[in-house]
Amino acid sequence: MTNLNVTLSDAAAKRIREILAGEEGKQALRVSVEGGGCSGFSYKFDLADAPGADDTVIANGEAKVLIDSLSLVYMDGSQIDFVDNLLGQSFQIHNPNAVASCGCGTSFSV
Repeated sequence: MTNLNVTLSDAAAKRIREILAGEEGKQALRVSVEGGGCSGFSYKFDLADAPGADDTVIANGEAKVLIDSLSLVYMDGSQIDFVDNLLGQSFQIHNPNAVASCGCGTSFSV
């Protein structure tokens, strides 16, 4: 399954490559959407060995992100980014479908 509506920034791709270099056997970052969090849904980040049958693979160079088909519905049009600033380092999802989000930036509502 391919989807060109979710993108991976260069900063996120660089950080994914750095993380995976130290994790033997892991091939990608998995991003999923789960119920819960202050605003209704939250993003979950894990390392993955290989894509599942219903995963969409988003790539930027050698860096890959896996998104399952259910989560993809909530992430359509999003950009996965990595931010390193005075507040800390984190992956962030810039999701145009989110109508509200919490202060921590990891939960949202649609």
